[in-house]
Amino acid sequence: MAKPVIYTTFTCPFCKMAKAFFKEKGVEYEEKDVTHDEVLQQEMIKKSGQFAVPVIDLGGTIIVGFQKEKIEAALGGEK
Repeated sequence: MAKPVIYTTFTCPFCKMAKAFFKEKGVEYEEKDVTHDEVLQQEMIKKSGQFAVPVIDLGGTIIVGFQKEKIEAALGGEK
């Protein structure tokens, strides 16, 4: 599976929870902070259809918010 991408903001508690979850599972991820980056904001909106964080891209599966069960299912039980 491709490395997950997490679109975040600095102050988002759910973003922090998602990153901690990936670290706990030993899953490397790429973080894209959209706080002050309009290009990344538009990229995130194009993928998710909304301006909410975190947006997690798991190889094309888009999950908005920290939804542990959906993330685990998208990971396919790998970790």
